[in-house]
Amino acid sequence: MWEVCDTAPKIGSLIRADKATLLSGVRAGEIRDLLEQRGVLVFRGAGLSDAEQIEFTKTLGTFAHEKSEQRAGQEGEDHVYPITMDTAINPNADYLKGAFFWHIDGTMAQVPIRASILSARRLAAEGGDTEFCNTYAAWDDLPDDLKARCEGRQVIHSLWRSQLYHDPEPSYAKLQQWKSCGENTLPLVWTHQSGRKSLVLGNTAQQVVGMDVSDSEDLMIRLRDWATSPQFTYRHKWEMGDTVIWDNTGTMHRATWYAVDSDRLMHRTKLEGEEAFA
Repeated sequence: MWEVCDTAPKIGSLIRADKATLLSGVRAGEIRDLLEQRGVLVFRGAGLSDAEQIEFTKTLGTFAHEKSEQRAGQEGEDHVYPITMDTAINPNADYLKGAFFWHIDGTMAQVPIRASILSARRLAAEGGDTEFCNTYAAWDDLPDDLKARCEGRQVIHSLWRSQLYHDPEPSYAKLQQWKSCGENTLPLVWTHQSGRKSLVLGNTAQQVVGMDVSDSEDLMIRLRDWATSPQFTYRHKWEMGDTVIWDNTGTMHRATWYAVDSDRLMHRTKLEGEEAFA
């Protein structure tokens, strides 16, 4: 079985496929092409087990291991990563609170992950949807005067900036812990190897190089409002068994609010990055 239909004009496709098709890899090339074109692919009710999700991920590219696994001495082992606010399940849950705000994964690296694959294991009683926006389409449709302001610009990104969104008055010790992750300077407009361009935005964006703080905030918020306007966005309302893939190099995403003590649990796998920010 293989059926594809678009969820919105500029972002997202719903794919109906049986497990055998997904795990065989026979549609892997088509899935990768669709992922770049549409940004987000929804496999409603795929019902993948953890082992099947890992197997499916490997059909699409190189399986990416989590840094937390590497620190735990589990290099080379293939695991799903639990997305939950329950620190008993994920000791790094506090950092995940930044996911409530628009972001791109991997802005602290020169080569961000290619894509993420997320499967629903438990749902929140309220909230917990995931929103996506297409940063390719946002650039393509950006007014020419704004394009001219953005071309050639560099932006400083930092983990500490993203954490201030949910914890605006940290202790000095906590701030220093965040700042120990360093900063990274990235292009505001990413010119991909394909020749296409996308905006590099999100909650890690600290300041546009060469602009004062006020003008930098003005530009970044204006671009975020534009990129996340309805014509470029898709909101996924999770059902048990859903699997969703998004192109981390051409989208931003965020979770809608849900209680931190809710039961919500997602299992994530990722694809290694294939090109550097440029």
